[in-house]
Amino acid sequence: MITSQQSVIVKTVCRILVPFIQLFGLYVIMHGHSSPGGGFQGGVILASSFILLSLGYGIDEVERRFSLAALTVFTSFGVFLYAAIGILCLFLGANFLDYGILPTVEPRVIGSLGIEIGVGITVMAVMISIFYDLITFE
Repeated sequence: MITSQQSVIVKTVCRILVPFIQLFGLYVIMHGHSSPGGGFQGGVILASSFILLSLGYGIDEVERRFSLAALTVFTSFGVFLYAAIGILCLFLGANFLDYGILPTVEPRVIGSLGIEIGVGITVMAVMISIFYDLITFE
C-alpha cells in the first residue's frame, strides 16, 4: 500500500491546492455579510485546507505550521472578537450586537464583518483541533 508519505503526486496536488482553498475560505468569510457563506462556512473551508495538508504531508507538518498553542489562541481570539463587538455595542447604549450604533461610516458592514471574522477564526481552530484529537486518539 502506498502511503501519502511516498506519493509525489499527492504531495504536489496538496501543495498546489492548499493556498487556493485557503484563499477561497478567506473570500467566503470576508463576503459572508453580503452574499451566501460567512464565518462558519469559511472557517470550515480553511480547516479543510489544513486537513488536506495533513493527509498529504502528515500531521507533523500541520503541527509545525499550526501548533496546539496557536489553536488555543485562535479559538480564544475569535470568541473574544465576537464578544468584544457585542459588548462595545452595549457600552454605546444599544443592544448586544446592535451594529447600528458603531461610530463608523458603515456600522452594519463593519460590525457584521467583525462577527464573521471572529466566527471564522473560531470554527477553523476548533475544526483543526477536533481533527487533531481524532487523529492522535490512543
